[in-house]
Amino acid sequence: MAKPNLKSVDQYIASQPGAVQGILGRVRRAIRKAAPEAQEVISYRMPTYMLHGSRLLYFAAWRQHYSIYAATERVVAAFEDELASYEVDKGTIRFPLSEPVPANLIGRITRIRAKEIAQREKAKAATPKGRRARRAPIIAGGRN
Repeated sequence: MAKPNLKSVDQYIASQPGAVQGILGRVRRAIRKAAPEAQEVISYRMPTYMLHGSRLLYFAAWRQHYSIYAATERVVAAFEDELASYEVDKGTIRFPLSEPVPANLIGRITRIRAKEIAQREKAKAATPKGRRARRAPIIAGGRN
C-alpha cells in the first residue's frame, strides 16, 4: 500500500503502526542526539537527515525490520563486529523490529557519517575552484 505524500518526519512516524512508532522515535532520537545540527527532511518518502547540503542518512520501517541507509565502507569497517548480527547490504543496515533499538550504535554510526561529510567538505574547500591541472603543451611534429 502506497504511503501518502508525507511532508515531515513526524508524519512519517505517525503513519506507522503503534509499536513501530516507538521504535522509530528511538531511532530518531539517537540520530538527533548524535547530529543535532542535521536538518530533517523527507526524501524518497523516507526520513532523511541532511548535513551541510549532503545526505547524512535515511531510515525507514518495513514489515519485519527497520533500516538505516548509511552503510558506507568506512561505517561497515568501523563497526564490523557490532554489525555482524545484522543484515548489511549495499548501503543498508537492517535491524529487526523484534529486538531492542541499538541507539548507541546508531548514534556512533551517525557521528562517523557526519565526520565523512565534514572531511569531504574540507577537501572541497581546499580545492581551488575553476582550476584544472595544467598539461604540457603539445608541440607539433615533436615529442614532449
